[in-house]
Amino acid sequence: MRVVSFFSGLGGLDKGFADTGYDIIWANDFDKFAVETYKANFGDCIVLGDINEIPIEEIPDCDVLIGGFPCQPFSMMGQ
Repeated sequence: MRVVSFFSGLGGLDKGFADTGYDIIWANDFDKFAVETYKANFGDCIVLGDINEIPIEEIPDCDVLIGGFPCQPFSMMGQ
């Protein structure tokens, strides 16, 4: 099944889907460092940018849509 992933971060949720046979065809996050890490682990299927500014026509059709939740409340970064 083809998966589109919003708010992907480093790809933790995506990895679970990929490891069970799903095909991650498109992903998105607005943090450039998260996107760099995602690319190192999954390839170039991720797009850097604000999801509100990405034309819907650029998001491919999929069978499953997943999305990460904000990790800022749990993160120690930036303190």
